[in-house]
Amino acid sequence: MHYTVEATWLKNHLQDESVRIIDCRFNLANAGYGEEAYQEEHIVNALYMHLERDLSGPIGTYGGRHPLPDLELFMDKLSDAGIDEDTTVVAYDSQHGAMASRLWWLLTYLGHKKVYVLNGGFLHWKQLNLPTTHQVPVFTRKNFIAYPQHDMLVQMQDIKKRIDGRSAFVLIDSREPNRYKGIEEPIDKKAGHIPTARNYFWKEGVTAEGMFHATSQQEARFADINKDEEVIVYCGSGVTACPNVLALKEAGFQNVKLYAGSWSDWISYEDNPIVQKQ
Repeated sequence: MHYTVEATWLKNHLQDESVRIIDCRFNLANAGYGEEAYQEEHIVNALYMHLERDLSGPIGTYGGRHPLPDLELFMDKLSDAGIDEDTTVVAYDSQHGAMASRLWWLLTYLGHKKVYVLNGGFLHWKQLNLPTTHQVPVFTRKNFIAYPQHDMLVQMQDIKKRIDGRSAFVLIDSREPNRYKGIEEPIDKKAGHIPTARNYFWKEGVTAEGMFHATSQQEARFADINKDEEVIVYCGSGVTACPNVLALKEAGFQNVKLYAGSWSDWISYEDNPIVQKQ
């Protein structure tokens, strides 16, 4: 099964009322960038969803830098966007699929079957000279009904139990190698990684242009992991782990879970162990 769609497919479905396009562009260094870029120009008939306002909840003592949104509020926003179980949702960004994958994961977690990431995102769309606009569309509200897939999500305590119990599972750290090793940490208060974690940098799943690698290449990336094993994925705050989850699913892994709080949640508990590899 594929979790991305190509620009040519979306071009042919721009006016399809059963398709909803969501612009997820966002820059961690400039929280207003994505919305400003959307207002200036976006794919025809696309609506905008903001990583921190729509796709995340308020930050607390625990839960990390991008906690999952309140599901009732999020479902209400999906309903406002005219999304129900018959709607095909296509998410895009200009961040190599990271933000779009967050929306893909959220909708998949809520049991929505028809959700995809636009391969290559907005930059590829522009390169192909496909239609854009500054006009904001309006859609009739629908009733989004959620069927949460609770087995897709784990909490900090679940990770600790598996480590302490020496359970058979694979823990993937999706951050760049220097953050994983603890050599540098530009964002969070502590450097290093969770014990037992292996490093698979999420950007290795996409090309320099932001195109997701083919299924065979994703399989090769994760060739040393048994497909029968439980795989838990984390990153800094639960966002860039999502393109790795998508890549694993593309590669045929079935039992893939997200630690949504990720590193920023793990280190908020003073007693949690940290590993550094210099």
